[in-house]
Amino acid sequence: MRTPVPALEISESQRAVLEALARSQSGAHREVVRAKALLLAADGLANTAIARAVSVSPGAVANWRRRFVTDGVARLGEVRKGRGRRPSIPAETIDRIVELTQEYRPQGETHWSCRSMAAAVGVSKDTVQRVWSARGLKPHLVETFKLSNDPRFEEKLVDVVGLYLNPPEKAIVLCADEKSSVQAIDRTQASLPMIKGRGETMTHDYKRHGTTTLFAALDVLTGTVIGQCLPRHRHQEFLTFLRTIDREVPKDLTVHLILDNYATHKHKKVRAWLAKHPRFQLHFTPTSSSWLNLVERWFRELTDKALRRGIFHSVPDLIASIEEYLDAHNDDPRPYIWTATTESILAKVARGRVALEKIS
Repeated sequence: MRTPVPALEISESQRAVLEALARSQSGAHREVVRAKALLLAADGLANTAIARAVSVSPGAVANWRRRFVTDGVARLGEVRKGRGRRPSIPAETIDRIVELTQEYRPQGETHWSCRSMAAAVGVSKDTVQRVWSARGLKPHLVETFKLSNDPRFEEKLVDVVGLYLNPPEKAIVLCADEKSSVQAIDRTQASLPMIKGRGETMTHDYKRHGTTTLFAALDVLTGTVIGQCLPRHRHQEFLTFLRTIDREVPKDLTVHLILDNYATHKHKKVRAWLAKHPRFQLHFTPTSSSWLNLVERWFRELTDKALRRGIFHSVPDLIASIEEYLDAHNDDPRPYIWTATTESILAKVARGRVALEKIS
C-alpha cells in the first residue's frame, strides 16, 4: 500500500488567497482549479480523490503540491517552460500574414479579406482571422483622415479649445454651422412595421421632394441648440440666422461664435453687420478641421435619430420633423464635454505628419 500523503501545510494568508481564487468567476481556469486542489490537499484528501474532484490526473495534483511547497502562491498560475499548449500557427506564417497585410495588396483589389489572404498564404480563413485579431489588424475598415494645411492651425486650435475648456464669464459660447441640402426623401412604397423576427423595412429606392438648409448653434455650456431651417445657405440666410441668435441670446451676454472658414461667414455684408453688433465675436476653426466644431456631433445625432430613416412627403414635412427633434432635444439637453487638450491634439498631429512623411 502507498504511504498516505500528509495534509498540505498552508498559512492563514495563503488559505485566504486560495479561497478567493477558488471562488473567482473571472480568474484563469487553471488558477481556479489549482486553488481548489490545494485547498482539498490542505484538508488532508489524497491525491487520487483530489484528482477525481477537479477532473485532472493524480500526477498533476502531486506536481502542484510540490510546486506550492517551493513557490507558495506567488507562481500559482504560471505555466512552466515547455509545458502548455503548443502554438498551432508557425511564427513564419504569422510574420508572412502580417507582412502581406501591412505592406502589400491582392492583385486588382484594394484590401485583403480572410479568404484572399488564406489562399495567398496557404492556411485557413480562421487562422488568418486569429492572426489579425491578435495583432489588432482590420483590413476591412478604413477611416477618414486629413491633416490641416492651415498656416494658423495651432493659433486657431488654441483659441477654440480654450473656449471649450475655459469659457469666459458673462458670455455664451456657440458652435454654429449649416447642414446644407438636407433632402426631403420619400420611399416609393410604404414601409412594413417591425415584427418578431424581422426589423422594420423600407424600399431601397426613393423620391426626392426638395431640400432645406438647417442653421444650428449649439450652446457649449448647456447643450441647447438654436436652430432655423432656411431655403439656401448664402450670406443672406446666414445674416437671418445671426439675427435669430441675437434675439434669443440675452442682451447682457457676449456671444462667442465658433465657425468654419466658409466664405459666407466672411462676406462683407456679414462683417458690416458684425461691426454694428460688437457683442458678437467670431472664432474660426482651422481649415479641414470641422471635427473641432461640436455642433457637428449634434448634426450626426440628428441624422441618425431623425433623418436617415425618415420618410418626408414634402419639404415642409421635413422641416416639421427637424423642428420636432430640435424641440425634444432642448427639452432635455445634454452638453458635449470636450476633454482633449491642445497639447494632446498637437502631439497626435505631429505623429500623423511623421507617418505621412515616411510613406511620401
